[in-house]
Amino acid sequence: MTENKSTSLFHKENYIWMIAGIVIVIIGMLLMAGGKSQDPNIFAENEVYSTRRITIAPILIVGGLLLEIYAIFKKPKKQAA
Repeated sequence: MTENKSTSLFHKENYIWMIAGIVIVIIGMLLMAGGKSQDPNIFAENEVYSTRRITIAPILIVGGLLLEIYAIFKKPKKQAA
């Protein structure tokens, strides 16, 4: 007799890593958002070019995308029979 093995492409651990990557990307996007000036005639350079928007947020987004790649390629651990 043949056993029915799981044909699922991903396992629970993969989905957990994927959700973590999505959350990190969303946090990066939220950090990058904003910067609208109260007066459209005034350019607020310190709001647009803040360290949070041009350094931290892109690093988080790229890190989240790399975590997604890891989640896709991660193989599940062998279970003891």
